[in-house]
Amino acid sequence: MTNPLTRPPAWLRPLFPGSEWRGAPLGPTGRPRLYLTFDDGPIPDETPWVLEQLAAHQAQATFFCVGDNLARYPDVARAALAAGHRLGNHTQHHQSAWVTPRAQYLAGVAETSLAIRAQLLAVSSPPGDKRLQLTASEQLFRPPYGRLTWPVLRALRQQHYRIIMWTLLTRDYDASLAPERALRLTLAATCPGDIMVLHDSRKASRSLRYLLPRLLEHYAALDYEFAAL
Repeated sequence: MTNPLTRPPAWLRPLFPGSEWRGAPLGPTGRPRLYLTFDDGPIPDETPWVLEQLAAHQAQATFFCVGDNLARYPDVARAALAAGHRLGNHTQHHQSAWVTPRAQYLAGVAETSLAIRAQLLAVSSPPGDKRLQLTASEQLFRPPYGRLTWPVLRALRQQHYRIIMWTLLTRDYDASLAPERALRLTLAATCPGDIMVLHDSRKASRSLRYLLPRLLEHYAALDYEFAAL
């Protein structure tokens, strides 16, 4: 049986109507796909290192950014965009919807959305760049800790956010879990189409730096492709 902390049980999905938990299992050429996502950045050191690992395998990914970090390190976010990756919204201050007043939470989401668009404008040329068109119609959002309330979820959907959850949690943030065991759990649970969560954060650095190159090497050898959402 799959560890429920690694692979969330299917009964959770109806609690978040309209949210996305998986991607297409196959790409246009028929190759199996994985969707790597990185939460909590961008920050110096960790995010540039992730970008180097992804580039070595021609892998695309999605970075769910905290607005505070976007403000501090805009050049790191632009480097991710310039490499063809996507930015998503992870709230302004990494807030939990369970304890943050709804208006405050939604205001933080809106502030981060504006910051992401500013980064897109900074790297997009000419003005008709498709990335700008996508961000207007496909605003990616992931709630910190996976916590949402139904009123917040409803408000986000009315504002045309794509709520991105996950099917595979590497638990790279868990200091009590040895990186080697985290890798074994992840490899045992992964299926084509999985949305996999990692963290480009200092807290996750030890496990992230063990996991990511090994995951990329393992699935590249199996002819997987790594796609952004």
